[in-house]
Amino acid sequence: MRRGKLTVVGAGPGDVDLITLKGVKALQSADVVLYDALVSSELLEYATNAENIFVGKRKGCYSYQQNQINDLIVERARQGLHVVRLKGGDPFVFGRGAEEMEHAARFGVEVEVVPGISSSVSVPASQNIPVTKRGAAESFWVITGTTKEHKLSNDVALAAKSNATVIILMGMSKLGEIMDLFKKEEKENTPVAIIQNGTTENEKIGIGTVASIEHKAKEQQLSNPAIIVIGEVVNHRQQILDIQNQYQLQGKELFEKV
Repeated sequence: MRRGKLTVVGAGPGDVDLITLKGVKALQSADVVLYDALVSSELLEYATNAENIFVGKRKGCYSYQQNQINDLIVERARQGLHVVRLKGGDPFVFGRGAEEMEHAARFGVEVEVVPGISSSVSVPASQNIPVTKRGAAESFWVITGTTKEHKLSNDVALAAKSNATVIILMGMSKLGEIMDLFKKEEKENTPVAIIQNGTTENEKIGIGTVASIEHKAKEQQLSNPAIIVIGEVVNHRQQILDIQNQYQLQGKELFEKV
């Protein structure tokens, strides 16, 4: 009998071109694909021989509970099928990929992971915001904005005390609480970026400071799924724009002189 297998695949931040080649190969060999809400449906076109099952969740609405997803993985793998669990970003960065692999392995299912490009670094990068930059940030924190108890992670308060870039996923519902922690550390003027639907055609971005970003978010109607970036590195985006504008201006002046 053919032995079943689970491959947990990171789909990347949203842009379909940012999935890895190994991830594409896994989809091409899949018999069943269980995919999440943040995964582009275009990626399912690679899974030409697979049954595609949506198991994602949005704003507390669950198509499958986590224990049901775990059971579905084991059930299909025990039928000798190759199950691909397709997750947004990287499956080991707040993706519960490790939990699903552990559950499947307990039932004798062969398991493998294909890392994905994490939205925590790639989404800021897509907007010319580095997470580290010499002279601005020597390190970065990646923190979930909401724990399994639906509370703000205690690590946010610790991160606010540091000089590191702070990247918060799933934190828009607690934006006010997050900014209050940074205000307590007298960081009202620290730059902040909020990037919604990063790397997709629906991408939106808001730029402000710890003191002003809540107003900016309301003004621009920014909401989840979004990434919050806090730190001096946010200024790099404007610096690049200024350099480009200056270059174009100089080029125009040179052309007019000729």
